[in-house]
Amino acid sequence: MPDLLPPPSPTPLPGTLDGLDVLRLALTSQVYGAATETALSPAPRLSARTGNRVLLKREDQQPIFSFKLRGAYNKMSQLSAEERAQGVICASAGNHAQGVAFAGQKLGIPAVIVMPATTPDIKVQACRARGAEVILHGDSFSDAEQHALALQQERGLTFVHPYDDPLVLAGQGTIALELLRQVEGGEYTVFVPVGGGGLIAGVASILKALRPGVRVIGVEPDDSDAMYQSLQAGERVRLDSVGIFVDGVAVKQVGAYTFDLTRRYVDDWVRVSTDEVCAAIKDVFDDTRAVLEPAGALSVAGLKKYAAAHELRDRTLVALTCGANINFDRLRHVAERTEIGEQREAIVAVTIPERPGAFLEFIDLIGSRAITEFNYRYAPREDARIFVGVQLGQPGERQELLTLLRGRGYPVLDLTDDELAKVHVRHMVGGRAPEAVDERVYAFTFPERPGALHDFLSHLQGEWNISLFHYRNHGSAHGRVLAGVQVPGADLPRFEDFLSGLGYPAHEVTANPAYRLFLT
Repeated sequence: MPDLLPPPSPTPLPGTLDGLDVLRLALTSQVYGAATETALSPAPRLSARTGNRVLLKREDQQPIFSFKLRGAYNKMSQLSAEERAQGVICASAGNHAQGVAFAGQKLGIPAVIVMPATTPDIKVQACRARGAEVILHGDSFSDAEQHALALQQERGLTFVHPYDDPLVLAGQGTIALELLRQVEGGEYTVFVPVGGGGLIAGVASILKALRPGVRVIGVEPDDSDAMYQSLQAGERVRLDSVGIFVDGVAVKQVGAYTFDLTRRYVDDWVRVSTDEVCAAIKDVFDDTRAVLEPAGALSVAGLKKYAAAHELRDRTLVALTCGANINFDRLRHVAERTEIGEQREAIVAVTIPERPGAFLEFIDLIGSRAITEFNYRYAPREDARIFVGVQLGQPGERQELLTLLRGRGYPVLDLTDDELAKVHVRHMVGGRAPEAVDERVYAFTFPERPGALHDFLSHLQGEWNISLFHYRNHGSAHGRVLAGVQVPGADLPRFEDFLSGLGYPAHEVTANPAYRLFLT
């Protein structure tokens, strides 16, 4: 269910902007020197499935395939002659970097882009092709940002913030001016993806200033919800960590301007899962043949979830598809998760007898449902444990399947919502090792760059034996590793100290049911 918050507060924070300020900045913006007015495309399949009129605001059709060009160009086009001559700098691993590089090329402004060393080469080369100076520094956005701020002072450059700047958020807000011309009828709801808040602050401020009846819904990933948590707390909070799949909105702390505008002008919120985002990427592809990046499909995932939870029918619902800069090798991971996100696949662990004919009996019980995945390896035990994917005809069918299997005496564990099972265990079924005494299992995140896996193993390999290891490249800036280490109880304090100094985020998952069922 969507997470409801109190109504927006009408009281601004001291010294900040209001909706009319943003509107004035948007009306005098220069975005169309580089950006284009994007199409508002109907989504007939999504409309039929949701029972509403669904429209897609196609910001993925901008020259850099992202809305970020609007804010970057608006900011840079209004610099003084002296500031232009000196140049600009930004820290970004994605679409903001390309927006600054494009604007710099268009305006003749020298641009320096600081990116983490983990940034995929396609994005690095895209910025260099626009004439920007690209500096690779550190393994994270925070590393890159700190270096960019140091260079700003050293070289006297102007910093172009990705979201917390009045001219930047007003540039993004020009999308609202287009919507007011494009959407027929006065009552509709707009779903906006949220990271640092620049897009939703600009869009919501302008829509509420000119047409207060239009509803604005913010959409965040459930593992990167800095704005939602800040609104609940009544002040900006800083998250300890953020999810890595929807990387375009993976922000630990939202902006000061954007927080204040958002708390006053956004009507409601919805948070979505990785699987729901993957399903939304496919939904947009089915209607448009465009392949969005995860952040680009975030609003569509939110629209679907919100409409279902609130039983919306015959409404006009608009989703901002904000970007299409996806690495091709991420599509494999997206495809694996799409059917689960659409509730068209169930992932289950089933225990069956270890004897001839047991597989056939199980398949007969499944009936006409298609098997999408079946993993098994023999072990000298009375029972066999199988990892199974089953195609579903409709969302409610998963519970029906579980009830059927349990009714026939099969022990069943539903893994459909188990992230560890879907990322790691499904690829390791059959690797049970009861001999691995004192095994403790950890999920690690490490920077995805050449040599990173070697560095990770060099740090991890010490006096404790590695008894389990799984890594698979998912095409993102961060790698995900599942590692088992044999640590006797007496060594735990020293091992925990070792993990603290390792430099890679880690959390223990030894109690995970999928691990215990298939790998112990």
